[in-house]
Amino acid sequence: MGRNYWMVSTTLDDFQVTRDKGYSIFGMGAKYRRRAQRMQPDDRLLLYVKQLRKWTGVVSVTSEYFEDRTPIWNIGTRGENYPFRVKIKPEIVLREVDYIDALILAPRMEYVKRWQPEDWPLAFFDTLHLIPQRDFSLIEGEMRRIIVDSDKFYKRLGNRRRPTIAPRTAR
Repeated sequence: MGRNYWMVSTTLDDFQVTRDKGYSIFGMGAKYRRRAQRMQPDDRLLLYVKQLRKWTGVVSVTSEYFEDRTPIWNIGTRGENYPFRVKIKPEIVLREVDYIDALILAPRMEYVKRWQPEDWPLAFFDTLHLIPQRDFSLIEGEMRRIIVDSDKFYKRLGNRRRPTIAPRTAR
């Protein structure tokens, strides 16, 4: 099966737990079981934080889906602990100051075209979205541009101790 492109729309609390776990695991509630079953290794996920309305990074799926009820994230409103899970690995992890404001890019996405321009946040209300590769590439490309610009900035300063902003992988 070909690679799928997903967008994860998460709460700030759940994002912080995933980040603190080193972007190694992602879990979904019962409502998303079928989508979780569809996830395969090499699928890619954009990370979007609802409260911030910003994209924070990209991860790749590294496992088939599995069920595990060990508590990791904060229990949701339905009392679920996101038992349908996949292992992930970070591809791009932006620094907080570099998070991408969705207000800038979301209106250009194919995925949000069916909503009124002022209502685009409704497109990201749900937790897990299968999005077109073109939309994924638009946002990932902007993330890569930010990383390159940041690298150039630190080189100009001559600062050899610049912060690590993203793990690099060959693509």
